[in-house]
Amino acid sequence: MRLSTIDLIVVVIYAIGIFGLAQWVSRDKGGQEKDSSDYFLASKSLPWWAIGASLIAANISAEQIVGMAGSGYQIGLAIASYEWMAALTLLIVGKFFLPIFLRNEIYTMPQFLEQRYGPSIRTLMAVFWLALYVFVNLTSIIWLGSIAVTKVAGVDQTVALVALGLFALLYQLRGGLKAVALTDIVQVTLLVFGGLTISYLTLSQIGGDAGVLGGFAELSRRAPEKFDMILTADNPFYKDLPGLSVLIGGMWIANLSYWGFNQYIIQRALAAKSLPEAQKGIVFAAFLKLLMPLVIVVPGIAAVVLAPDLAKPDEAYPTMMRLLPSGLLGLVFAALIAAIIASTASKINSIATIFTLDLYAKRTSESGAMDKATERKLVRIGRIAASVAILVAIIAAKPLLGGADQAFQFIQEFSGFFTPGITVIFLLGLFWKRATEAGAIGAAIASVVLSWLLRTVAPGIPFMDRMGIVFVLSLGLAIVLSLAIKGRGDADRITMEGVRFNTSTGFNIASVGVVLILIALYATWW
Repeated sequence: MRLSTIDLIVVVIYAIGIFGLAQWVSRDKGGQEKDSSDYFLASKSLPWWAIGASLIAANISAEQIVGMAGSGYQIGLAIASYEWMAALTLLIVGKFFLPIFLRNEIYTMPQFLEQRYGPSIRTLMAVFWLALYVFVNLTSIIWLGSIAVTKVAGVDQTVALVALGLFALLYQLRGGLKAVALTDIVQVTLLVFGGLTISYLTLSQIGGDAGVLGGFAELSRRAPEKFDMILTADNPFYKDLPGLSVLIGGMWIANLSYWGFNQYIIQRALAAKSLPEAQKGIVFAAFLKLLMPLVIVVPGIAAVVLAPDLAKPDEAYPTMMRLLPSGLLGLVFAALIAAIIASTASKINSIATIFTLDLYAKRTSESGAMDKATERKLVRIGRIAASVAILVAIIAAKPLLGGADQAFQFIQEFSGFFTPGITVIFLLGLFWKRATEAGAIGAAIASVVLSWLLRTVAPGIPFMDRMGIVFVLSLGLAIVLSLAIKGRGDADRITMEGVRFNTSTGFNIASVGVVLILIALYATWW
């Protein structure tokens, strides 16, 4: 695939426009210099539309667009459960988790762990998250993003890798979270428009004179096996999506950890101007998640009919992009870049936030040097941390992820070793007052050890089922250790005073709407 001159012009206009917008929203107003609250939490002033859009922009990147379309090509609509169940998870986060986080003025997840359990687990988890974000998540975003750019535009992959990383760094370096969140509405609009355009063109081509709806009906008729939402045990892809586990099993463990306790994601909601505003943003994101399969998965399923002989499933989305005329191709390619840049910038900002607030500021405070760590210095340290993180990721990407397909599967497995323990630690910390630091650390260690043992001795257990089993065992161990080893009397500084779980009428109506849509979707394609 080659981009025409008009396509390149569209991409350049996008790059200049989004960079300029990011710098404009990052400007210092009234001569005031940025402090740590402004840089890392956008002065806790984000409106609902920025929160919702930024949640999706941080979540959707090239590997998800290309990979999920590829899964649609290979597995079918069942892969949409990742998106649809996330919508329900977001509602739970908004109703039950955010009231506690915002009431206690939490700005990072390691900070919550210290206030709930003690200082040791804060440092332990901060170091863990930094390593995971830099060497696993950030490297995968820019590496697999560079592959997607290379496939579409024919750019040398090393050039694409460096360009994507540096552009994302410069894009958010001045303004921090505010630059990311307030421009993500543009990124998400472009992403949704690009995906819907491809879906429209592919379904129109399949439907002919019958149009888009006729195309969808014809696609369902010609590839009925791709429209089973709940896979049975005899399905060749059951190990990837093990039946009811997507509704009542291990997927919940991954979703709660990702959407509720992941700094990279939850930071947007923590920066809300108020709890109601954060909850409105959560609902907005939930409805966008319901739409995502139409944006990402449907083009992959359409490729089953339009390009049935692809060498690899991940070629489905780039192949469907070839249907686009000049100019429109450039716009959709810009949407793909937007997804990469938004996710990369979000990850960079979260790395800077954790390093600066959970490690640097905490260390200087304990050493009595906090008076020197002025707000200006904290912002500068955050910018240095962001720059170092992306440079390390650029250098490490190829050595770590040289075999991209296998590496991505390994990344999912690697992250899954920790997910059950993280979910246990936070759920007990939020809702069980007797949980102690010993129980939390025990759950974290047990999650890794048990995941590795089960993967070794019982490799046939589906990934999601393994997470569910490890979660239950880690939960049991955490409860036993918490009862056996008491925490310090001053360890729990999380207050529930003033926390209310009742939500507005608008939130409740929207939540019922999301649930009814999900029921209809699963009832239709059960």
